[in-house]
Amino acid sequence: MKGKQIRLKRLFNHSHRVLIVPMDHGTTEGPIAGLEDIRRAVKSAAEGGADAIILHKGLARQIPEVLSGCALIVHLSASTALSTDPTRKQLVSSVEHAIRLGATAVSAHVNLAGKFEGEMLKDLGRLAEECDLWGMPLLAMMYVKDGTKESEFNPIKIKHAARIAEELGADIVKVNYTGSVESFAEVTGSVRIPVVIAGGPKLDSTTDLLAMIADALQAGASGVAIGRNVFQDRNPALLAGTIRRILDNDKSKTNVKELILTK
Repeated sequence: MKGKQIRLKRLFNHSHRVLIVPMDHGTTEGPIAGLEDIRRAVKSAAEGGADAIILHKGLARQIPEVLSGCALIVHLSASTALSTDPTRKQLVSSVEHAIRLGATAVSAHVNLAGKFEGEMLKDLGRLAEECDLWGMPLLAMMYVKDGTKESEFNPIKIKHAARIAEELGADIVKVNYTGSVESFAEVTGSVRIPVVIAGGPKLDSTTDLLAMIADALQAGASGVAIGRNVFQDRNPALLAGTIRRILDNDKSKTNVKELILTK
């Protein structure tokens, strides 16, 4: 387990809170805005102070020289928006291959409450064992997808999702923010592994994004895994730097407003 501990320390490079910028969207949705030039996107995130970026294996081969101290997390599962069931995630790579690419960690996506939940849970459990074998941290992206928006942010269901990740062997879990400090504190308090929040769809307001991050931290979150709200910003490096300061300095909501004004 020593190798895993060393790699986890690399992930939490700047402080006790981690800033991850997922950029695995291309497999699901194609070359969306902000990811047309992956090297440029990675460079901006790294310059802003991201601890890690998430990529699929093919693009991971294109970016080593622009990582600049930023760790690589290789995403191992995929589906596409072209599928009749985009929520069905399949493993498309392995921990061993991620190691050859220089990964510090790997990630996998699990959608709960659908007919393929069992398959994805089986994959997650086996993947966790493979990660233990290689000393590789595993980030589990856990979502509730029963067809209703309410379930995606339901505190009871998200708390359950986080617990599943912990029980099946994940080292970090990524979940949706539940909408309030009180309800999300129940999520973070239900597990002993680090909990990071997803950024979700692109928000119209930077203020709303930073306020959500501040609330999540107050509730005990160990960081954020925010993709399109960073790489689709007009100045991704600057926004990533603002988020970095919030994570490192434990900013209050009042301070967040000051940071927005100086952004």
